[in-house]
Amino acid sequence: MRMVTNLKRSALIGSLVAVVMLYAAPSHAQVDEDKTGAWYMYFWNIPAGERRFGFQGDIQHRNWDTLGDLEQLLIRGGVTWTPRNSRAMYTLGVGHVTSGEFGPSSEETREKRIYQESLFSHQAGRNFFMTHRFRFEQRWVENQDLRLRARYFFALNVPFNQDSLAAGAHYFAFYNELFLNLNQDIGQGRRVDTFDRNRLYLGYGYSLRDDLRLQFGYMNQRTDDIDKEQLQFSVFHTM
Repeated sequence: MRMVTNLKRSALIGSLVAVVMLYAAPSHAQVDEDKTGAWYMYFWNIPAGERRFGFQGDIQHRNWDTLGDLEQLLIRGGVTWTPRNSRAMYTLGVGHVTSGEFGPSSEETREKRIYQESLFSHQAGRNFFMTHRFRFEQRWVENQDLRLRARYFFALNVPFNQDSLAAGAHYFAFYNELFLNLNQDIGQGRRVDTFDRNRLYLGYGYSLRDDLRLQFGYMNQRTDDIDKEQLQFSVFHTM
């Protein structure tokens, strides 16, 4: 009887220890906001010629950490149209996104999207180069209903060694982008808030050539769930 009692007591203690360890252990599904992530991005653009149609796109590899823990792989491209005597450009494009879970999990979620955007660039003063972009997205996220999202992007580039962003320019780069969900019901009783996320960025850029710029900066991305810092390494290539 004493042996049975000791076995029961040991089993009970072992169970309690296991429960304590389970709740004390960090969850791999929860994002570590203190760990700085990194995004590696390549943007390309084939400007509109006399026919006013061109192409643009980007490839982005985003990591939860500096390298290795996939956050997202994004591939996007579209057809552009530029009206005559206008600084505006309009795009119709498609994208494919593969999203990974934070931590050692190998689970992935895939998304296909169509987007329409209008982009307007202008100059203020001698060397303030500004861009406004409005984008509307239709998103088919795996295991979710169709999602609609609106985005507004504002960017400011300020060269400090010359008056343009041509070859040899060193410049400060700033942008902010706001994302809003236009439908809150995403299926199976799940809902999202109208506010999706906001991205705030500050960086440094250098123009290797008139058609090739390199940029490095620091971005804060805030959602309802996380507030995380990201390093960004970007290449902008006009073909």
